[in-house]
Amino acid sequence: MDEIAKIARKAKGSIYYHFASKEDLFREVIIKEMNNLKNQLTKIFTNPELSAYEKLNKYFIKRMEVLNNAANYHETLKADFFEHFHFVDDLRTDLDRWEKENIMKIINQGINSGEFVLDIKTDVVADIFLMVLKGLEIPFFLQNKYEEYSPHFEGLIQIFNKGVSK
Repeated sequence: MDEIAKIARKAKGSIYYHFASKEDLFREVIIKEMNNLKNQLTKIFTNPELSAYEKLNKYFIKRMEVLNNAANYHETLKADFFEHFHFVDDLRTDLDRWEKENIMKIINQGINSGEFVLDIKTDVVADIFLMVLKGLEIPFFLQNKYEEYSPHFEGLIQIFNKGVSK
């Protein structure tokens, strides 16, 4: 907390006034990054002018773009991180649940509009989409491959979308 106070040019006591510990402070920073992600993605989910296909494309690109800039979120991807900060698991579970619900809404929109045809349950497809995206997080953000592969992201998205398209 001494270092944080020094960098923030605040008295250590004023930081403790708002946060009981550095874990509480870090928790708030992670929540802020996750809320930023949700706000950015909500703009896509709720845009009535976008087709389901367009929403999935924009969702995938925006998700990775926002997470690429969420430096504190990257720390939560490290395996040893959970040993020290159990709150991260709860926050990530909440984010996963929120993303799954919204991906399912897009898939259902696509089925209702005739853009998508599925022979399996939408919740299973949403889980698989989410697993694939989360699987990309470690190479993209911890192994610094985002800049190398992000220009090719459209091609990957086409593979996803062709799997559910008519």
